[in-house]
Amino acid sequence: MDVFVRALSYTDPPHTFALQTVQEAIKPQRQTKLLLEENQLLENILRTLLRELVSSAVQSGEPIMQYGRSIADSDSSQGQIQRLLDIVLYLCEKEHVEGGMIFQLLEDLTEMSTVKNCKDVFAYIESKQDILGKQELFARGKLVMLRTCNQLLRRLSKANDVVFCGRILMFLAHFFPLSERSAVNIKGVFNTSNETKYEENPPDGFSIDFNFYKTFWSLQEYFYNPPSLNLNLTKWHRFTSSLMIVLNTFEAQPLSDEVGDANHLEEEGSASNIKYLTSSKLMGLELKDPSFRRHVLVQCLILFDYVKAPGKSEKDVPTEAMVLVLIWQRGLRPGLTLAVRDEKMQEGGFEDLLGFKREEIRNCEDRVKKLIEVTPPKGKEFLNSVAHILEREKNWVWWKRDGCPPYEQQPLEKKLDGPKKRKPRWRLGNRELSQLWKWADQNPNALTDPERVQTPAVTDYWKPMADDMDPSAGIEADYHHKNNKVYCWKGLRISARQDLEGFSRFTEFGIEGVVPLELLPPEVASKYQTKTNEKSKRAKKDEPKGSVPTSEDNQNANMVSDMDGEGGRTDLEAPPASLDMDSTPVNGNNSQGGTPTPDEYQKQSSESPEPPEVGQVDTEADMEPGMIDGETDADVDLDVVA
Repeated sequence: MDVFVRALSYTDPPHTFALQTVQEAIKPQRQTKLLLEENQLLENILRTLLRELVSSAVQSGEPIMQYGRSIADSDSSQGQIQRLLDIVLYLCEKEHVEGGMIFQLLEDLTEMSTVKNCKDVFAYIESKQDILGKQELFARGKLVMLRTCNQLLRRLSKANDVVFCGRILMFLAHFFPLSERSAVNIKGVFNTSNETKYEENPPDGFSIDFNFYKTFWSLQEYFYNPPSLNLNLTKWHRFTSSLMIVLNTFEAQPLSDEVGDANHLEEEGSASNIKYLTSSKLMGLELKDPSFRRHVLVQCLILFDYVKAPGKSEKDVPTEAMVLVLIWQRGLRPGLTLAVRDEKMQEGGFEDLLGFKREEIRNCEDRVKKLIEVTPPKGKEFLNSVAHILEREKNWVWWKRDGCPPYEQQPLEKKLDGPKKRKPRWRLGNRELSQLWKWADQNPNALTDPERVQTPAVTDYWKPMADDMDPSAGIEADYHHKNNKVYCWKGLRISARQDLEGFSRFTEFGIEGVVPLELLPPEVASKYQTKTNEKSKRAKKDEPKGSVPTSEDNQNANMVSDMDGEGGRTDLEAPPASLDMDSTPVNGNNSQGGTPTPDEYQKQSSESPEPPEVGQVDTEADMEPGMIDGETDADVDLDVVA
C-alpha cells in the first residue's frame, strides 16, 4: 500500500508510472497482465487505500474529491482520490488489471460519501463516460454501474434533488444502449404507486357541483393504471360514462384567446409542477386553466392508444378480456336486449362488436383532438406535436412487444493503408466481359473450341428419366423429369441429332417413348416395342403375295438413291447410270449413241408410269417387315441390283 501512497504524489501522467507501481507492489508472474489471484489482491489493497483516504478527508472537513490537493497549485492539481481513480482507470483501459475494478471503486466511493460529495463523484464519472463506455470495460462493469446509480437515486429526494436525479438518468441513457434489457420496461408495468388522492365528502360552502368534482378526479384511477380497464367490466363502463361528462363540460365552457395568452405569459416565468392540486376549492380556477385542460386531454389520448394497441402474442386481434368488455357494453346499449346480447355471444360474431368499439373510441378521440385544437394558445400546433410524439411512440411499443431485438450496428473500421485507390475502369463495363474480350483477342478459336461446350450422349442424358420410369425405384409421379419442360425440350433436340429411331417414337408414345430402350427394364421396354411389331406385321399382311419389284422400280430407286448420295447434283452432271437397256422400253427418238438426250428422257419419262415419290418410298420401306440393323428391304434390293 505504501507504494501506491507514494505514487499518488507523482505529477506525471499515469501511463509513465502506473504499470511499474503495480509490478513493484504485487510482483506478478507476468509483466503486463495479472492473474486472478493477483487481481483480487490488488483490488483489496486499492479498496483499503480508498477507505483510508475518504476517512482522512471527512476528518479534515474537505470535499473528498479535493482532499490532498496542493495549495501552491490548487487550480490545476488533483486530489489524491481523483489521482487514484485515474491510475486504476488507466490500468483497466490497457487491460493490465481486471476491467471491473474501477467500477467497484466508484461504487465504494459513492456509498462512503454524502449526497453533497456524491455530486462531485458523479461529475468525475460523467467526465470519464467515453472511457468507461468502451466495450472491454462496459461488459465487465455495466451491472455495477447500474447498481451504483440506482442506489444513488434511492438516496436522493425527488423534490429537492430533481436536477441531480435528471443528471443520473441522462447518464444512464447515454451509457447504456437502447436495446439494453435492464433499461427497458419490457412487460409494460405502470407506476401504480402514483395515486391521486382527492376529497370524498363536499366541504362547507362548496359552490361547484361536487359530483362533477369526484367524476373528474376519478379518471386518474384509469390514467395511471390502464390495464385495469381490460380486467374489470364495471370499471370500463364507469370510465366511459365519466369521460363523456368531462368532455361535455369542456365543450360547454370554451376558453377565450385572452385567457390563453395571459396564462402563457405566467407559465414563462414559473416552474412546472409535478402534479396538480386536487382541492375542491380550486376546481373552478383549474377548469379555466388551458394547461390544466391540455394535461387531462393528453392523458385521454395516451389511454386511447393503449386500448387500441394489440396484445403481445396476438398482434391483430384484441385480448379476450377486451372482447368481453365490448360484448357487455354493446349488450347494454339502448335498443339491444339481453337476449340479443346472449345471441351474439353464442354466435361468436365478435367482428361487429369490435367494429363498433373501434368506432366509439375513434369518436371519443376526435372529440378530444378538437378540444385540444380550440384550447389556446396555439392549439393546432400543440395538437400536431402531440400526434407526432404518439405516432413515434408506436414504434417503441412494437419494438418492446417483439422482445426488444438489438438493432445497433458496429461502425465499420476504416482501413488507412495509404492514399485512396482509384477504382479500375473496364473496357466493356465490368471485369468479366473485358476478360472475355481479351481472351478472344489472344485466341480466336476460344469460342469455337469443341471442348468448350460438350453435348452429352443420348444415353447419359435420358438416364435420370429412365430411373424415374423404373417401378422398382418408387419415385412419385410429381417428381418425374417428364414434368420439367426444359429438360424434355433439350432431350428431344439431342435425340433428333443422335437417335432418330427413338425420336420417331415421340408421336406415338410421347416423351417417355424417346428414352432409349436399352436403359429401361425389360418389362418397361416391351411396352414401347409391341405396337411397332404389330404395325410391321399388319403392313406385311396387306402386301400382295408373290409381288416382285420390277426393273423399272429398281431403276427409279437407284436414281433416287444416286440423287441423295451426290448431294443434289443435276442429271446432266451425274455420270451415266448402269441401266439394263433391254429391260427398258425405248422409243425411236433416241440419239445415235444409245443414250437418251435430255429432251428424249423427258419424253420417255412422260410416257412411262409415274414412279413413286421419295417420301412414299421411305414410308413403304419403314412398313416392310424385314428390318436388318436399321436397313430396309428396299435398300437390300438396291444393293443386289447394283
